Amino acid sequence: MTKHIVYHIPVCPFSQRLEILLTLRGLKDAVEFRVVDITKPRDPELLRKTRGTTALPVLETAQGKIINESLVILRYLDEVLEGPQLRRADPYEHAVESMLIAKEGSFTMAGYIYVMNRDLKQKEAHNEKLLSLYRDLNDFLLEHNPEGTFLFDFFGLAEAVFAPVFKRFWFLDYYEGFELPVGPDYARVKKWRAACMVHQATDQVTEEEIVKLYHDYALGAGNGALVDGRQVSSFAFKPDWQSRPMPPRDKYGSSASDVDLGLIATNTDRESIEISQLFVSPTSC
Repeated sequence: MTKHIVYHIPVCPFSQRLEILLTLRGLKDAVEFRVVDITKPRDPELLRKTRGTTALPVLETAQGKIINESLVILRYLDEVLEGPQLRRADPYEHAVESMLIAKEGSFTMAGYIYVMNRDLKQKEAHNEKLLSLYRDLNDFLLEHNPEGTFLFDFFGLAEAVFAPVFKRFWFLDYYEGFELPVGPDYARVKKWRAACMVHQATDQVTEEEIVKLYHDYALGAGNGALVDGRQVSSFAFKPDWQSRPMPPRDKYGSSASDVDLGLIATNTDRESIEISQLFVSPTSC
């Protein structure tokens, strides 16, 4: 084995932060990414390597060692890959960026719990929880770089951690109508978020892709689980997300069908496929 291998879900924010690091370092080919289909049972060989852990991404080093937890993987790659590290060299500045990174877990969790909520009466409470965390980020940025754009002078480790989460929260914009209010409590973090999202190193995903693939999250079914009455997860690789229609915004009303979401063919198309399969050799792929 000559390369590090990352087992991942392509649309996962925790995987994207690794891709951002590689892009910034100009080392996209230094790591081999192997896609895992979370709508299917895990490969037994991968489970053997991870000792039963199903969380992704997972890094297999060039020496065959296994490392999990995306922040651990991110820091590891930042240290072992060629070139200047993304983390701040100054010990105090690195401590500051680490303090900001430590806020990511609760921030991410709040957004995912919000989008997966199915009780309309609880929507406002989830909205306020997320806004309170944005205010906390705003205060932190004002304390450490009030007039700047990023935490320091350029897109760094903290930005690589948060940018994918900001992009995943497109699902909140679409399904919950979420937006940051105008005013000093949000101005600094809004500036930071916008700069993170438009940075050229973060263009691995699009808003359309996030909205379509995370549709089932908005219905309370995460990690490839099936929504009641459905046969195909919105995280399925086929049909490609580009070919699917935009899902309905109303997550609190009646659910769309697999056909409505473009996940399976219509009855007429399925009948044609089934008839054609009668004439296909059993040995065909």
